[in-house]
Amino acid sequence: MRFCTSCGADLKLARPEGDDRERHVCSACGLVHYRNPKIVVGAVCRWGYRILLCRRAIEPRAGYWTIPAGYLEFGESAEEGARREAWEEARAEIEIDGLLAVYSVAEMGQIQLLFRARLLNPNVSPGIESLDVRLVDWADVPWNDLAFPTVEWVLRRSLETHGTSGPLVPVFNSANR
Repeated sequence: MRFCTSCGADLKLARPEGDDRERHVCSACGLVHYRNPKIVVGAVCRWGYRILLCRRAIEPRAGYWTIPAGYLEFGESAEEGARREAWEEARAEIEIDGLLAVYSVAEMGQIQLLFRARLLNPNVSPGIESLDVRLVDWADVPWNDLAFPTVEWVLRRSLETHGTSGPLVPVFNSANR
């Protein structure tokens, strides 16, 4: 950060009174600019015994497989964000069945809220951020071509909590690696 979003003046690193770390502080108006983690929302979406995977069309990790997920927007709940991401990436309409995992990815400045969801119909197609979308059996998950470690973690968490068969049963737990 170089400039104040309020007045446009230069920012300096300083420790505000009562704070325990340096922050970006405006040299003119004194506004403190906090840098906080971004929230990522997404869902492991199932149709019967298959799960929805999206092949990324954008960086980072273009060409690799993921679940529909992305940054939460202002003004939407985490569940609304997960539904929006499923629509944007896979034209998928979903019903959220509960929180599946929460991951803190400190090195990326992210908190990830990942849900369990059911597809309302199997008609999916690539959105603008996806090269391809597929409903795959668990045996066909491309484990070596997943885009991010958290995608593998949440898929394995999904397997642990409701396996490769049977109905989705809501479990409201957060998960650690």
